[in-house]
Amino acid sequence: MFAKVESYGLEGIIGYPVTVETDIVSGLPGYDTVGLPDAAVKESRERVHAAIRHSGFAFPTAHITVNLAPADLKKEGSVYDLPIALSILTASGALKPVPQGIVVLGELALDGAVRPISGVLPMLIDAYRKGYTCFFVPRENAAEAAYIEGATVFGVDCLASLIAHLRGEIAIEPTKPHTYTGGTHRQATDFSEIKGQGAAKRAAEIAVAGNHNILLCGTPGSGKTMLARAIPSILPDMTFEEALETTKIHSITGAMKGTEGLITERPFRAPHHGASAASLIGGGVHALPGEISLAHNGVLFLDELPEFQRDVLEALRQPLEDGMVTISRAAATATYPARFLLVAAMNPCPCGNRGSRTKPCTCSAAKIRRYAGRISGPLLDRIDLHIEMTEVGYREISDRRAAEPSAAIRARVCAARERQLARFSSDGIRTNAEMNGPLIRRYCNPTGESELLLKSAFQKLQLSARAYQRVLKVARTIADLENCDEILPRHYAEAIQYRNLSMLQAL
Repeated sequence: MFAKVESYGLEGIIGYPVTVETDIVSGLPGYDTVGLPDAAVKESRERVHAAIRHSGFAFPTAHITVNLAPADLKKEGSVYDLPIALSILTASGALKPVPQGIVVLGELALDGAVRPISGVLPMLIDAYRKGYTCFFVPRENAAEAAYIEGATVFGVDCLASLIAHLRGEIAIEPTKPHTYTGGTHRQATDFSEIKGQGAAKRAAEIAVAGNHNILLCGTPGSGKTMLARAIPSILPDMTFEEALETTKIHSITGAMKGTEGLITERPFRAPHHGASAASLIGGGVHALPGEISLAHNGVLFLDELPEFQRDVLEALRQPLEDGMVTISRAAATATYPARFLLVAAMNPCPCGNRGSRTKPCTCSAAKIRRYAGRISGPLLDRIDLHIEMTEVGYREISDRRAAEPSAAIRARVCAARERQLARFSSDGIRTNAEMNGPLIRRYCNPTGESELLLKSAFQKLQLSARAYQRVLKVARTIADLENCDEILPRHYAEAIQYRNLSMLQAL
């Protein structure tokens, strides 16, 4: 007999339908799986066999052929265990055909329990767009799937209960649809706790308001790391679309198993400087997302920037420009979004004391040049704001007056982001940092005094064309923070000073 059950697969972040077909014929007992299965799919034979027996059914003693269509796409993982078991039981006559339009996903334990899988949300989003509306998934994955408006999601505990439900003997209640109630904030250092460093805090506010990359350069103990870890406290709430985008990426890695559904707080990723290019950019046999994609819609913090391997840093250049990364491997090719706020921190020299007011620098000129050479000019060009931080003196540390809290800064950031959303409503972007050439010419058009100021800065600072465009973007953000439609000369002047870092020029 023949039977088929609809399931789904995943290629990168894009889902595609998979039909599980089973044919059972009389003859010597055997079991074949075709349709480009990987090792995990082939091993499903043993899991399905044991799960069917432990669920109270006889496994057919005949020749079984399981085909995963389309046959030209490689099938990976344990996601097909549950639909394979249903198709075998249907083909053997123990179960009526599963109605069309139902998608079944899940891994089986040997005792018939259904275990959670990775990538449920991106698969179901694509399936819903293709017209599927009813889904049977592991119970631990049901929460993230329930955010798909209009979909009916059933959380399954075990094979036996699913069979009883399909037979009409018991009813599995559909998971209650979840409504997005807004983003949440992670616990982070409040800006009021940072003593002094007013200029650096102002730059951080601008960076977050326009989603501009920022480099903090200063002596040890000047507060670079503390400021970076305070940035999540002024990030705006995630929109529902941003939450879906972020959750899709994390779902692929399996990070969503057993969670409450969507990721509602912006990611803050801080990989160690010993991280490899594959862990940062993405890779592996299955071309999984790396740190830059896991930081999508959030913050990627690279502390001790020159200590990262040069090839790792150079791999950041294309994602910083395009907001996405394509990973090509022999077994798979995948494209992931990577639109993040880069926050980088570094010392001015190997000993860290160059420019210090209290400690002498012990580094030779050659040693400093080698240290500076670890960060290429093209990478620095892609960082919008370069900020110099020096030691905080006793006067600032002992000052008991309350500094401006994160809540007040965040209110200004959110207002600036709202202006950008309104401005770019028909342009397909969200922040000033995403503007391309035509949009820069439309929204950042310096004239008169502003044009003369920019011309002088371009020549004196020897700015590249890319650096010049980033100055314009930052000036647009500064104007947004002041609720100004027109970018004034003082806005351009402030943006220019963030490209005039004396420490890096000295290096």
